[in-house]
Amino acid sequence: MNESPAEAPRGYRLNNVVVPARPLEPALYLVATPIGNLGDITLRALETLAGADVLACEDTRVSRVLLDRFGIRGRPYAYHEHNAAEAGPKLLQALEDGRSVALVSDAGTPLVSDPGYRLALQAIDAGYRVVPIPGASAPLAALLGSGLPNDAFLFAGFLPSKDKARRDRLAELAGVPATLIFFESPHRIAATLVAAADVLGARPAAVCRELTKTYEEFRRGLLADLAGQYEGQSVKGEIVLVIGPPEEAAPPEAADVDNILRDLAATLPAGKAASEAAKRTGLPRKELYDRLMALKG
Repeated sequence: MNESPAEAPRGYRLNNVVVPARPLEPALYLVATPIGNLGDITLRALETLAGADVLACEDTRVSRVLLDRFGIRGRPYAYHEHNAAEAGPKLLQALEDGRSVALVSDAGTPLVSDPGYRLALQAIDAGYRVVPIPGASAPLAALLGSGLPNDAFLFAGFLPSKDKARRDRLAELAGVPATLIFFESPHRIAATLVAAADVLGARPAAVCRELTKTYEEFRRGLLADLAGQYEGQSVKGEIVLVIGPPEEAAPPEAADVDNILRDLAATLPAGKAASEAAKRTGLPRKELYDRLMALKG
């Protein structure tokens, strides 16, 4: 397994100054790397990448660009979905031997839509220490720039590629009271926006493309309007789609609540009728029970 040469001092270059790196304690370090702009790397990430005994990367060619930019020596070790069954045990053995292992994805935070989750779970199950090194994250960057509510949000990864499965998944998420965040490919974004508009209705959304890169772009608007903008377009770059939460339903009218209670009470005991009415209206069960008792009285 490749690692930093023993004879070469470990360190990284920052503003043309070589900064020595201290050896790391044995652990699996999950290191977030920039999603586009290399200036988004953190000092802690540089220290970890330079000080690790073993550096595992999703694509060594992609990671080499980052390592060369900051003068980090050593050859990264490939760990990706196609070699995980073979490479994973070797990385776990390195941990067993008391060495430090740093894991990075092509860009952003490891374990988010990449095979690193499997390795982290295996390390945890085996009792090894797992240390997150936070940093750049495409879902969070998109959420910040979208202008949509961020008090509650759900990252849902990639939607299915088939239209029916995509629409079924959107329908499952339609009632989630949170902003939805998806990764999407450029050749599917138009179809996804059409499906989202059909299933979710007139919700505000943002298509966030090439985040932190030279041609970073945010397009904001209602789903149907965005679908029209992308229809027939040739789109390039990585995309994050952010969709606003559903509008809160208006509370039912008092007369409607009374009718629901009367209908339920005709076939159910008062307690069960109040419970079922609570499910249908979203009102507190006790309030509905007291109201039913008043109606009966």
